[in-house]
Amino acid sequence: MVRCMKKVMTFVALLSLTTIGWAGSNREATVDRLDHAGRVLHEVMSAPDKGIPEEVLEHAKCIAVVPHLLKGGFVFGAENGRGVATCRTENGWSAPSFFTITGGSWGLQIGLEGIDLVLIIQNDRGMQRLIGSKFELGADASAAAGPVGRHASADTDWKLDTEILTYSRARGAFAGLTLTGAAIRRDDDSTEAMYGRDIPTRRILRGEVAVPSEANSFLDAVRDAKRQAVAAN
Repeated sequence: MVRCMKKVMTFVALLSLTTIGWAGSNREATVDRLDHAGRVLHEVMSAPDKGIPEEVLEHAKCIAVVPHLLKGGFVFGAENGRGVATCRTENGWSAPSFFTITGGSWGLQIGLEGIDLVLIIQNDRGMQRLIGSKFELGADASAAAGPVGRHASADTDWKLDTEILTYSRARGAFAGLTLTGAAIRRDDDSTEAMYGRDIPTRRILRGEVAVPSEANSFLDAVRDAKRQAVAAN
């Protein structure tokens, strides 16, 4: 009996260590994703002639980034991609929420790897889709390839009914992306890794949750993107 109890206690101890190690590595990966997402925005906006137009950033309700999504071949699908998002609040940008993106048709991009995605949520409808944490681009939420450059052309309808503008960056090239059929869902693992508990996405994106220090680099990049766009004018 004593020997059996010792085995059980040993198993429980090993299980606890494994759980702690998993939680630690998951948090580290989540923080790394935040840092990488911030670098993506900095690098995109460092070339204003090929970045996101000032007008688009001015009207953005939320900004989401999926950094370094790896996929190859002739037909692209965002399999198990993970991203971070923040929305405007009365007190600035919200703490980050985390999501996954799967499936989807990736326009005409062929044979590329190491893709960064940027999604600009333009209006309240798009923001509600993001808060709902379960929608499909092109079906539940209207999406279109976003304009690129210092300014968005006045003769386009990018700011009318489209809820989400989509962009991609691969091998240094940044362009609007036609991405339809991609499913966006809440990333429970990353949410718990960052905040230590399950917090509803609506609370995070509405500014009801304190910004963790690990998210400062990402939010700084979001704020800097607007300043860089204005400075380039």
